[in-house]
Amino acid sequence: MNSLDQVKWDRDGLVPVIAQERDSGDVVMFAWMNREALALTIEKGQAVYWSRSRARLWHKGEESGHVQQVHEIRLDCDNDVVLLKITQHGHQPGIACHTGRHSCFYQRLENGVWQSVEPVLKDPASIYAQQA
Repeated sequence: MNSLDQVKWDRDGLVPVIAQERDSGDVVMFAWMNREALALTIEKGQAVYWSRSRARLWHKGEESGHVQQVHEIRLDCDNDVVLLKITQHGHQPGIACHTGRHSCFYQRLENGVWQSVEPVLKDPASIYAQQA
C-alpha cells in the first residue's frame, strides 16, 4: 500500500497539517495539503501546501522567500492529521507567518480579549516587496 493511501483525506481530498519547528518545538503554522502537495513535500523535502483561498498548490516561501525544510513527516493515530517537523529558512530565518512573525499563533486570549504576544520580526510589506 502506498503511504499516501494510508492518509484519511477529507471529502475535499485534504488533510490538516501542523508545521512544528524541529529545534524549538514551536508550532509555527497550520495549513492544508492535498495528495499532490504531500507527494511534492516528500519529494522536495520542503513544505508544499494546498491553498484553499487560491485553489492551487502553494510552495511555502514562493512569495516570501521563507521556505520550510522538512526533516520529518508524521501521521496521527487516526491517520487524519499530518505533522511536519521543519526548519524555517529565508531572508530572515525564523519567520513562518505572513504577518512577519515567527509563528502564526501569536495571539493569546487574555481576559476575554485576543492580545498579540509575539513581535513582528520584519514588516510584511518589505518581505513581499522583495519578491516583486
